Amino acid sequence: MSKADMQLARGPVVEEEIQLTLMELCQACGAAEEHVIAWVYEGVLEPLGDGPQKWHFTGQSLRRTRVALRLTRDLEVNPPGIALALDLLDEIAALQAQLQRAGMRCRGK
Repeated sequence: MSKADMQLARGPVVEEEIQLTLMELCQACGAAEEHVIAWVYEGVLEPLGDGPQKWHFTGQSLRRTRVALRLTRDLEVNPPGIALALDLLDEIAALQAQLQRAGMRCRGK
């Protein structure tokens, strides 16, 4: 990797800097407010702030909401199932990252 590439790799991660209100998150994903609230109470999403009117969500929440919405619509998974599925997906991603750091090639990619 060249020095120019390294400079680009050190730039800000937009996903970490974005902040969305409950309404903005729902609009961005096409999700119903009651679904998002249920996902928060189930631990799928972790907003900043006290109560739905003051919640702010990060870009990571945007990504997780989109996955949760697909699981709800396509597979009819309930909120506890969504929490479990997302936890397992996060664990798989972490294990794949460990393998890549160790220099091993991940299968299936």
